[in-house]
Amino acid sequence: MLNSYKNLELLSLINALGKFDCECEFNDIVSIKFNGLTAQEQEQIEAIAKELKPWRKGPFALGELFIDTEWQSFIKYNLLKPHINLKDKVVADVGCNNGYYMFRMLKEKPKKLVGFDPSVHTFMQFNFINHFVRSNIIYELLGVEHLAHYEHKFDTIFCLGVIYHRSDPVKMLKELKGSLNKGGEVFLDTMYIDMPGDFALTPKLTYSKIPNIYFVPTIGALENWCERAKFSDFEILATKPTDVNEQRKTEWIDGQSLENFLDPNDSLKTIEGYPAPNRVYIKIKI
Repeated sequence: MLNSYKNLELLSLINALGKFDCECEFNDIVSIKFNGLTAQEQEQIEAIAKELKPWRKGPFALGELFIDTEWQSFIKYNLLKPHINLKDKVVADVGCNNGYYMFRMLKEKPKKLVGFDPSVHTFMQFNFINHFVRSNIIYELLGVEHLAHYEHKFDTIFCLGVIYHRSDPVKMLKELKGSLNKGGEVFLDTMYIDMPGDFALTPKLTYSKIPNIYFVPTIGALENWCERAKFSDFEILATKPTDVNEQRKTEWIDGQSLENFLDPNDSLKTIEGYPAPNRVYIKIKI
């Protein structure tokens, strides 16, 4: 809950930081470089960042502080970057986490950036980083199911690492399609099963120790879902196994990561015995 005592206390601490003279760089590391930062102010920033653990998406650098996030999210963003043109477009990032990808998108000069994610925790992280960036990014504590009721539609929607968390993936794709302007596009990635055929794995309890995974499709099944949702121009941009360079345990998560989710005797299998995570990145249009 946003109005819980801890969250209100953290918001108060973020707001109490005041304004800083800083320069922002939106490269692989989203970096804030301060001018004239005192040692006490650096300590305050570090204390708040540690209170906001776990940090999943990033990395970020705040002065001398490096937030080495679980995911090296620039790997995914750099796969997509050659395929995107966001200049003067209205853009949504559905499942935006702490906004790392949206901060990266600022360099592309979109007309408007809106993030959707119901997680209060990642909303707090976004507010912390944006306190220094001072961007006009809008962060909505809403999920994909709320898109149809939003005040406007979008030219481009990013939906990264979301569809396997939905119990009805075709319904989710229809919600995305209904939220696009004419000629709109969706960039989507999902874990997939690297096998021929039109089927999806339905894990019994967990997949790679993640409990809320409903379906992990083959690429053929994913294309069928998109066709049923009336998308066209199904384009595969890249495929990639998830490895311990991209996702790994760091001091900023205080928990397990990919190396704990795979079979210790066979890295091609999850701890449950399913095929290990691979990801496919696609672009679809209406």
